[in-house]
Amino acid sequence: MAIGQRIRFFRNRKGMTQKHLGEILGFVGKTSDVRMAQYESEARIPKQDLVKNMAHFLDVSTHALTVPDIDTYIGLMHTFFALEDMRGLKIGEVDGEVVLHLDKSDYSTYSTMDKMLRAWLAEAKKLESGEITKEEYDEWRYKYPELDTHQIWAKVYPQELFDFIDECAKEAEKEEKKEAKRKKKK
Repeated sequence: MAIGQRIRFFRNRKGMTQKHLGEILGFVGKTSDVRMAQYESEARIPKQDLVKNMAHFLDVSTHALTVPDIDTYIGLMHTFFALEDMRGLKIGEVDGEVVLHLDKSDYSTYSTMDKMLRAWLAEAKKLESGEITKEEYDEWRYKYPELDTHQIWAKVYPQELFDFIDECAKEAEKEEKKEAKRKKKK
């Protein structure tokens, strides 16, 4: 989750408007909600001292607001927390061991993530059984989903391409109508 999404998430959690949070942070008048909207849309990125102030007023750690650094244990923990908020990741215990699992109450997220995690599990089991090498396993992970044969992935083209094709088709149709009118006149 990017910093703008985190700011919005925690602001909403506190029941604050953009204007209210902006005013608390020292922005005056109309600039208060405009500035907060810019941060939340990531048109602007707040400086570290402002992030500290936001965290203070939103009553969270600066780690909760910023994009977590997964190369640190604290950053990794905040990544898990963000995944709990966004994707329904839950923590539990099975046979005395701590486990992470998906919340089944959000079926759409659960079914999508379950398929992806099962594909990963299948590849991990192949590695463990010696069916594939560590290099093949890493290649699968680092090129995911390109090499995933467990699921069928459809290539989705950008909307701009469809818009361009549609515009070209409309232009061609106009030209055909003009040509038909010219032929009729002859």
